[in-house]
Amino acid sequence: MINRTGKYTTLFTDGPSILGAGAVAGPKEAQGPLGKGFDKIIYDAKAGADTWEQAESAFQREALITALSKTKLKAEDLDYIFSGDLLNQCISSSNALKEFSIPYLGQYGACSTMAQSLIMAAFVLQSGTAKNCACVTSSHFCSAERQYRFPLEYGGQRTPSAQWTVTGSGCAILGEGKKNSVRITGATVGRILDLGVKDANNMGAAMAPAAAQTILDFFKDTGKNLDDFDRIFTGDLGLVGSKLLYELTLKEGYDLRHKHDDCGMLIFDRDRQDVHAGGSGCGCAASVLCSHILNQMTTGKLRHILFIATGALMSPTSCQQGLSIPCVAHLVELTFL
Repeated sequence: MINRTGKYTTLFTDGPSILGAGAVAGPKEAQGPLGKGFDKIIYDAKAGADTWEQAESAFQREALITALSKTKLKAEDLDYIFSGDLLNQCISSSNALKEFSIPYLGQYGACSTMAQSLIMAAFVLQSGTAKNCACVTSSHFCSAERQYRFPLEYGGQRTPSAQWTVTGSGCAILGEGKKNSVRITGATVGRILDLGVKDANNMGAAMAPAAAQTILDFFKDTGKNLDDFDRIFTGDLGLVGSKLLYELTLKEGYDLRHKHDDCGMLIFDRDRQDVHAGGSGCGCAASVLCSHILNQMTTGKLRHILFIATGALMSPTSCQQGLSIPCVAHLVELTFL
């Protein structure tokens, strides 16, 4: 059953379960602190393909296949698949999934896409119009750099506030609520927020206000507080954005510093790997959720968390025109029941 509470939040009574998940990562991600937790490492960043974009499709395809194998389901058992990536017209997703012939709903929320997909799938499942759905997103350092900044051959210098787009993909299969599983128990759909940041190399500063806004909306709508949760995970605010998030939420009486982790900070070792302010990309939050976070929940280390993926809703055209960057953050409440 779906129940609206407050202005922005939906609670799911007997909410859908994550039946299985798959996380696929590239060579740089394999060298990070979470490397051993990924289901599959593709050490060739091109995945044997001719282009970086085709390689990204291969990562997403492998994540879906891995998740399906864990659930014992087949592609034909899925009623819908919600998928997205960072590239124009979500070409990595469409090329990755075309061979499966699953009813497809493309998603674009930039780096917030995994949370958006989980929310959309939860709505559909709770409505009774589907039995099983898949949520999958991906990103690739080389394809993202070519689209949003400069081709790698250019050799451009990266600013200290820049984040490293994760080469990876995560897929979660959702189905009917089951006991002893991770379930979606709530969701807050974010509002677009634009505070005038124009620097495409400082995504953390652009996205942090949206993350703070959505977290505060959830607490206000539900009456819950920090003590109700084991951890709060944001998508990929990185170093700069995480610090700003603490400042913004502390002003409203919420000290996140001892409850918060950021996927962009978890996936790489900033002291050992040259990633500057941390990781980013659709594949960042997705691959961390579908490996590290869900593994901690299924083993009992975490039982109740908030997962907030953040997205900068820009395009190459808007950046070239000097427009500021609108951002959004979507929140998913996950509970092991």
